[in-house]
Amino acid sequence: MFRTFPDIERFNLISQLIRCAVSIPSNIAEGTSKSTDRHLNKYIEDSLGSAFEWETQLIVAYRQKYIDKTKYQLLENKIQELQKMISGFQGRLKLKS
Repeated sequence: MFRTFPDIERFNLISQLIRCAVSIPSNIAEGTSKSTDRHLNKYIEDSLGSAFEWETQLIVAYRQKYIDKTKYQLLENKIQELQKMISGFQGRLKLKS
């Protein structure tokens, strides 16, 4: 995907996209080591925040024409599905508490 981005974005938008993509599962993993559901929920919220941040950066990439509409729609659908899964996990966690 990143081959279509200009070189100037290598340390800007590309770097941020990668950091968010790593942050999403990392926060979930770190949260599972916490002793209470309340603490886990904080990390789930952080993970969801990173997912929305990644989506925003995807929109920027599309609007800047770094990715085409087909790639954008595919990735947009995937990130929204992930956001729903994280939100569902968070909802079940709150019900359990």
